[in-house]
This record gives sequence, C-alpha cells and structure tokens, in this order.
Amino acid sequence: MDRVGEVSVAYRPPEFDAEFRERLYDLLKWRRDVRRFKRAPLPPGTIERLLGIACLSPSVGLSEPWRFVIVEDAARRAAIRQCFEACNKEALQMQTPDRAALYARLKLAGLDDAPCQIAVFSDRSTAQGAGLGRLTMPQTLDYSVVNAVHTLWLAARAEGIGLGWVSILYPARITEILDVPQDWVFIGHLCVGYPVQADDTPALEREGWEHRHASSGVVLYR
Repeated sequence: MDRVGEVSVAYRPPEFDAEFRERLYDLLKWRRDVRRFKRAPLPPGTIERLLGIACLSPSVGLSEPWRFVIVEDAARRAAIRQCFEACNKEALQMQTPDRAALYARLKLAGLDDAPCQIAVFSDRSTAQGAGLGRLTMPQTLDYSVVNAVHTLWLAARAEGIGLGWVSILYPARITEILDVPQDWVFIGHLCVGYPVQADDTPALEREGWEHRHASSGVVLYR
C-alpha cells in the first residue's frame, strides 16, 4: 500500500506527448459536418459504443442531461424528412438572390443516405445533479448536451465515421414525431455514417459561402 499523500502508479494520469498532441490537432482539423454519406451500414454496436464515449463529456453539476433517440422507424424518418423539406424551403426563400442558387445547390442533409440517425435532446427536468451550477443559467444543461455532441463527433471521426448536424427542423414537430417528453429541449438531429469523401476544409468554405477567421478577432483583453 502507498503511504497517504503518495500517488499510486496505477492512478497516475496518462502523459500526452508531442506526437499525441499533433494527432489530436489533426482530429480537430479533419472533423467535418458531413452532408454526403455512403449507405453502407455501421458495424453492429458501433453507434451504441460511440454514444457511450459521448457520455464521458462534462456536464453541469454532473447532471448528464443528454438524451439520444436512435431513429430507426421508416415512418418517423420520413416524417422528419418532410419536416426538413418544409423548413429548408423557408430558409431558401430568406436568402439573398446572389446566394439562393448556391444555397439550393448545397446538400444540407444526409437524411436520405446516412444509415444512422440520432435525435438529441436536453432533459431540463432532470433531478440528477440536484440543480448544482444552473440556478442562474439553466441553459447550461443545453450547453452540456452540445459538449456531448462534440465528443461524439470527434470519437466518430477518429474511426473514419462522419457526422452531420441537421438544424433546419421545427423542434416542436420533432418532439411530436418521436413521441418524447414535451419538456425535453431539441438540440439537433444527427446523421451518422461513412462519408463519401474526407476533407480538412469545411464544405461551406470550399463553396465560397463563408471562411474561417483568425482567432485573434474574437479574443478580448480587459
């Protein structure tokens, strides 16, 4: 037994060397919002394992408010596709003429091809965590769920699996389609599968829609 105050070898944290840090940077750089998927299914148990990794994410007060709904039913998928089409039509009409053609050309969802679809919600009514850390900012529960989505995104990319976040949907309609509690807050609908191609540059940047800016432009000193 180790003496009190000493750290056991078994409990020493891992050391992340320069090579690991470089590979981590590659993972962050190559994480993409995938819109075009192969229809090949994921190996059995893959999505459940990846969601297990996502649940390692930090959450306010250890509340773990994320709720994942794996959408397999064909009728529910079709209803979500119809919801997307209606929302997408509205979004197209809001674009300026010079951007409308580009917007229409972009494939904004993998709802047709991605073998796996996951709706993500935040359970604001959860008693877990006893309300710690969210008295004045209850939306930190939603932020915690976004953390979990990002963790899932990176874990999937590390295995060559793509993830696309569909946000052009009516939250109330998705809640109705999936028959989940009304007090769950819809965060996003995820398409998951093998990407048609991999790229370290966002599709929107390649298409000229927008480009990344230097981090110095969003950092303030006081």
